[in-house]
Amino acid sequence: MPEWTEVALRTLSAVTILFLITKILGKRQISQLSLFEYITGITLGNLVGYISLDTDTKWYLGFVALFVWVVVSAGAEYLTMKSKKIRDIVDGKSTILIENGTLIEKALAKERLTIDEFLEQLRKKDVFRVADVEFAVMEQSGDVSIMLKKEYQPLTANLLGYHISSEKEPRTIIMDGHILPETLKVTGLSENWIRKELRKLDLTLDQVTIGQVDSKGELSVQTGQDSLPKSASSSPNDQISELVRQLQDDLTMRKQLASNDKDRLKYQEALDQFQTAMHAYRKH
Repeated sequence: MPEWTEVALRTLSAVTILFLITKILGKRQISQLSLFEYITGITLGNLVGYISLDTDTKWYLGFVALFVWVVVSAGAEYLTMKSKKIRDIVDGKSTILIENGTLIEKALAKERLTIDEFLEQLRKKDVFRVADVEFAVMEQSGDVSIMLKKEYQPLTANLLGYHISSEKEPRTIIMDGHILPETLKVTGLSENWIRKELRKLDLTLDQVTIGQVDSKGELSVQTGQDSLPKSASSSPNDQISELVRQLQDDLTMRKQLASNDKDRLKYQEALDQFQTAMHAYRKH
């Protein structure tokens, strides 16, 4: 067999085996790696390169080494799932960098993290002031997770006292001009319903690149050139209603975030006066 043919066949074999190994070891091997997984990835790459190009007569021993590494890696992952102590040894522990708003310099030194690198990690989280951070921890993967102080956390519906119904993910029922039967069955809709909705949009099935159904049962489609249906322009009354709602929400938020009862009372009075004025306006 010519040498180039042998190298090609060995490379194809090595790639196939490496693909199977990655499937066996799981998706974690291709996402955020622990120290042990990082070492495993480098070693497997070197072994595959040896199997592909080394013309030594005992090149097949590279497959033995691959097998041993797979057994060790799979065994280590199994043990880390079963034992917290082994997990701490293999994957390492997270390190607290900021606690109760105070930066821990010893923790930065332990992780060999400079101030510049730490600030870079904060900026990646859209945080530009260390004083805004209540708690920060370096995970085993090397990523830094943070929790802002309460006064700097984004407002949520729960903080404002609003009860919002749960939202379900949109279901993709059309892809590349073809209906996806399994997803369609989950939604409880039929192909006839899809074709009826497409006729309303003056489209045929083969014109649709992506079609999705939201939690309200409404179909939206992408044709590759346009997105349908388009949002209807708001009428003046709708725009006024939206502004009124925003003003009421703003007053309610300011009342709830007020630091004392006196300010809360003022916001409540302003809210009452505003609602009275709007009620009189609607009567006219």
